[in-house]
Amino acid sequence: MASYPSDLKYTKDHEWARIEGGLVRVGITSHAVEQLGDITLIDLPKVGAKLEAHGNFGTVESVKAVSELFSPIAGEVVEINGDLADKPELVNDDTYGKGWMIVLKPTAGLDGLMDAAAYEAFLGALDH
Repeated sequence: MASYPSDLKYTKDHEWARIEGGLVRVGITSHAVEQLGDITLIDLPKVGAKLEAHGNFGTVESVKAVSELFSPIAGEVVEINGDLADKPELVNDDTYGKGWMIVLKPTAGLDGLMDAAAYEAFLGALDH
């Protein structure tokens, strides 16, 4: 079983959230990357976009499928990872580092998100 960073919070849609001061950096989990395979294109929102918790914020295309991305929290997009436009493979190579997708200024808390142990238990339940 993969190891998931303990400083992150996770969603059932396989996104992660890292609190950085008053902002929240968002990406997809290594489990999502494993399911998708090689990522070939990522479509992200524009800076200033207002997102709802669990609302769609873009898509990720891979050799296997096109999947929607869902925001773990409500907030305003204050930064996007522009490197992903030319190098979507960063998500495959470093999903918790250089493969981040957006930074949000939250308008609500992180209630309802799972810690690493709860996310691993959730994934374990999916396997059965």
